[in-house]
Amino acid sequence: MLCGIPGCLSPDLMHALMSMGHGDEIVLADADFPAVTCSQRLIRSDGVQLVTLLDAILPLFPLDQFVAKPAIVMDPASWGGQEPASYRVFRETIKKHAPQVQEFEYIDRFDFYRRAKQAFAVVATGEADGNIILKKGPVMV
Repeated sequence: MLCGIPGCLSPDLMHALMSMGHGDEIVLADADFPAVTCSQRLIRSDGVQLVTLLDAILPLFPLDQFVAKPAIVMDPASWGGQEPASYRVFRETIKKHAPQVQEFEYIDRFDFYRRAKQAFAVVATGEADGNIILKKGPVMV
């Protein structure tokens, strides 16, 4: 155990976050996401809500300031629906930790799957609805 590290961040997830370089991406996936099919490295966080992980990760994980939109979600138009309520919560959580991030990049559902396959890791959560990709930026000290 370490002081100051939220309990929802497993050793496997901490290792992945520490191993990532700038430009690498990590997927925080809901319970319905095809995580096994769409991952090079799968990290299980069953029972943990995605926003809980997002809130724990973002103080440690700089979002890439060299791209316009370092947070990527599925475009609800790709399934003909409304934006899920989870997107609002994700947006609020990101703005709390990275106020420079103004909006998501929206991509088609199948493009999201293809991008997830190229990501550094996929974290399977207990979230009911919503997935997000985060692009890591350099640590500015």
